[in-house]
Amino acid sequence: MARVSGLILTLLLIVGAAGLLSAPAMAVDGAALERGEQIFNSNCAACHMGGGNVIRANRTLKISDLNNHVEAYSSSPLEALEHEIEDGLNAMPSYADKLSEEDIIAVATYVEQRAELGWSRR
Repeated sequence: MARVSGLILTLLLIVGAAGLLSAPAMAVDGAALERGEQIFNSNCAACHMGGGNVIRANRTLKISDLNNHVEAYSSSPLEALEHEIEDGLNAMPSYADKLSEEDIIAVATYVEQRAELGWSRR
């Protein structure tokens, strides 16, 4: 009986952990998210308005495209976004010289949260 209980407990822990990994990101500081939105609107929206991509239509900021793209990285999706913003890729320029590390984190967090919400209005 103890063995069955242990197995059930293990399965519950695994299922619970899987749910945490796929759950939307926890709410972040409202001021930081607002700062991320301001940075996005000033630097990113011309090409990525509403989570789209006017240059490469198949590389949007929609959650499905982001998930497919970040699989190439060994880091978390948020770290992958930070890397892309900092270093640039293909037609997207690097923002390392334009944005502070704090700003890069803020805009990456904003993009991740908007993608999880389907880029719908709050």
